[in-house]
Amino acid sequence: MPRDVFPPPRILLLFLSVIGASNACLQDPASAYRLTGAVCRLTYPAAVVLNEKTTKVIEAAFQHARYPGVKGQKSLPFIGKVTYGLDNLEIHNLSIGQSAVELLPGEGIALDISNVSAVFRGNIQYGYGSWLVNVAHSIDFEIESQIDLGIKPKLYCGEGKVAADTRDCYLNFHKLHLHLQGNKEPNWLRKLFTDFITFTVKLAIKGQICKEINKVANILADFIQDRADQFLSYGDIGVDIGITTAPVINANYVESYHKGLTKYNNTSAVISDSVFHPSQLTEDKMLYFWISDQVFNPMVTAAHQDGLLQLNISGAELTDLFKTNLSSAMPEFIRECLLESGSPQLRVWSSSVPYVNTSTHVGTAVWGTASGQLHCGTQGPILSFKAHVSIDIKASYADKKLRLHGTPSEIFISEAELSGQNQSLLDVDEFLREAVEKIGIPKVLSALEIEITRLLDKQGTNLFDIFNPEVLPQDGFVVIQMDFGFPHHLLTEFLRKTLQ
Repeated sequence: MPRDVFPPPRILLLFLSVIGASNACLQDPASAYRLTGAVCRLTYPAAVVLNEKTTKVIEAAFQHARYPGVKGQKSLPFIGKVTYGLDNLEIHNLSIGQSAVELLPGEGIALDISNVSAVFRGNIQYGYGSWLVNVAHSIDFEIESQIDLGIKPKLYCGEGKVAADTRDCYLNFHKLHLHLQGNKEPNWLRKLFTDFITFTVKLAIKGQICKEINKVANILADFIQDRADQFLSYGDIGVDIGITTAPVINANYVESYHKGLTKYNNTSAVISDSVFHPSQLTEDKMLYFWISDQVFNPMVTAAHQDGLLQLNISGAELTDLFKTNLSSAMPEFIRECLLESGSPQLRVWSSSVPYVNTSTHVGTAVWGTASGQLHCGTQGPILSFKAHVSIDIKASYADKKLRLHGTPSEIFISEAELSGQNQSLLDVDEFLREAVEKIGIPKVLSALEIEITRLLDKQGTNLFDIFNPEVLPQDGFVVIQMDFGFPHHLLTEFLRKTLQ
């Protein structure tokens, strides 16, 4: 297995990364397109799926809200001044009925949550007449409530990140019944407390719930962006997927635009002439990713410069690979190395920066040069060579595994050197060319499949329900489209961290 492989298809890690961090945003989407390396389109059916999890976030907002104590006083005929304080308001027995979502073109997202039932409990401290509030004079109370909640989040660019503004928030109270504990208080006091608590609790709940929803929404945005940043980081290599302009919302989808700039050794790639246009994406699937070749190539360059594109094969694994039937005769010194040395090893690494070009007709074409050395035991290499390869790669994802299908279009061998071997280089070149085609390329693709799938699983991709994913190569970019089920584990982790 390789030390760590960082291949062109690692761009598939962008599957789960829909928002990220950057600096500034443009006001005009058309101008921002030229700076855009990756695009995410979330269609209305996906919004419906995500809305099914909204109730959990709303529950977290209710339960996490902290309701401030309220103190006041009121003068009553014949009684005088009544001083009161409301403390320790807590929520219990929370349940949410239904939640509906609507995309509002040019405005935001409308969420209507109905039949929110909850019991609020707290304590009233009071006093009246000529004496001040006394802790001994207190009543525990309970309020049964039924509420409809409406939120219209607006997505905007906040310091280069997707941020949510949920200040357009309202609560309608259909039920608010007060129950005082005990029977010692006179009826006039109960009536006062009923009016006071009803009014006060309405204000407290509305103010704190809407405030908490706005807070939780932005915590969720930061949580996703932190996950995306971690997901795309690989040693010294990272990707800036901050947005280039504010997300666009119409009746059918929400679309966000990201830089997709590779960062390596304190340098950053630049994209200034992206070919993106919204017409390149459809609305038939739940989720779309548009990824430019201008994202692929800087990532590949960074991987090459970081020494990650290498593969070492040794021992029985190497011997078994060369059992593949080849039409070219195996040179005797290679046969002896594989079968008699006891510890053969083949070392392969990229000796030039690979170049990626995507087109509709052939898929993703990759040109590159790999250097190879065959070692036998502890001595130096008995064979050194370079393989210049052009290969057309098509990617797919099924059964929670990445699949890479490669078709070589050109292979030639150069700089073959033998160490003390009496063998014609012409025969060696022909054998190596066929071995690269039928053994080397399939092995490299297999190693990439395993390594990328491992990386995806490490980040939890296998916990998503992904349906009918397709990778569609186009001229200069790739479109990835799929349907999906939202992973419960991601929401659970977010809520756990939020409620800590």
